[in-house]
Amino acid sequence: MIRIPKDKHKYEFSASQIIVIGFAIVILIGGILLNLPMASINNENVGFLNSIFTATSAVCVTGLVVVDTGTYWTTFGKIVIMLLIQIGGLGFMSVATLGAMLLGKKISLRERLIIKESLNQSTLSGVVKLTRQMLYGTFFIEFIGALMLSLKFVPIYGFKKGIFYSVFHSVSAFCNAGFDLIGGGRSLIPFVDSGVVNITIMLLIILGGLGFTVIFDVVAKRSFRKLNLHSKIVITLSFVLIAISFVLFFIMESSNPDTMENLSIKGKVLASLFQSVTPRTAGFNTINLGGMENSSKLLTIILMFIGGSPASTAGGIKTSTLAILILAVRTLIVGKENVEIFGRRISYRAVNKSLAVVFIGIFVVISGTMILSLTEPAQDFLTIMFETVSAFGTVGLSLGMTSSLSNIGKILVIFTMFIGRVGSLTILLALASNEKKSLYNYPEEKVIVG
Repeated sequence: MIRIPKDKHKYEFSASQIIVIGFAIVILIGGILLNLPMASINNENVGFLNSIFTATSAVCVTGLVVVDTGTYWTTFGKIVIMLLIQIGGLGFMSVATLGAMLLGKKISLRERLIIKESLNQSTLSGVVKLTRQMLYGTFFIEFIGALMLSLKFVPIYGFKKGIFYSVFHSVSAFCNAGFDLIGGGRSLIPFVDSGVVNITIMLLIILGGLGFTVIFDVVAKRSFRKLNLHSKIVITLSFVLIAISFVLFFIMESSNPDTMENLSIKGKVLASLFQSVTPRTAGFNTINLGGMENSSKLLTIILMFIGGSPASTAGGIKTSTLAILILAVRTLIVGKENVEIFGRRISYRAVNKSLAVVFIGIFVVISGTMILSLTEPAQDFLTIMFETVSAFGTVGLSLGMTSSLSNIGKILVIFTMFIGRVGSLTILLALASNEKKSLYNYPEEKVIVG
């Protein structure tokens, strides 16, 4: 008699499915903890939908909130949010790897495969080492960030509260979450003139948005010429986006009485620079976003949609995706056959993936904006699009719409944040894993384009 092994009929989740399920479980646990009476100042349940919304925003490192983080939650609630941000920023598999290392357990091959997918790496080689370096690097950078912020926060809030605020905002900034404890929905507006706070937060946002793949490459080679192609593209486009948006924000908002007109030259420069950095999925603000010119709001939407870089704590379609599409367009215009930059050729597979990422992003944003337009009729179109792109890009900037969302609107934003954090990557991984080489090719026929 031939026996069929029991595990033959056992369904095994793919790496992509485990990543999605893992994030969902962390969100559920966080939502349950935040719904406990001990999590709120008034000792009452915030409501399951609101707690799930907050947990999703924290795990997806977004920063959109339905209640004020600084004044509503107790110390317990704030610590839960900070831990959710840290788990979401690092990725739950990185945190699980940390637990395994602390317990002295070996990382199995299957676990390495999941880590590879979660970190968006192309090879299994060195993924555990990379994870270990990421964890050490994260805690070191966040420690330095907290140390710098404490120079400003401790004199204002006292030692104990000032240290906690410093650690919380350092974690939130590096993970590109945008949660703040200042209270009153002011974000970092009270510190618009503070060079210490502005520069520290901006550096944390930029480092978190670049990703450890780029950071380690820079540390190891210390020369732009020697960097790998990915690092060169990410650094170049990030610098260009920050420089251009800084100039545009300065021009558009310097004379705006609702934002920068009453600031000093130093304040205007810091505010313009900060506003050019924070839409890259960070979620902090030092000026009144609702008072910005429509042109500035549109520029912010564009920056939020682009986001940060792959293998980072940032969201959006990613800088390398935009760079590849720009290069592909340039290749077509100049009549070249290959997409090239810095003396290297980019594969058309990467171009196709970039097109897929952008198409999915546009589809999610258009669909979300259309549905929110129906569920939130009191809001104007630009505000709704701003909210949708902020959720998809896991940014957290808002024009004041989040707290007044209907229940259906909250559910939609929850799904949009979740898709923005794991959706596009998961879909691409699923397509890649199901790829089959064709044994034949169909005849080619021309199609009119443009």
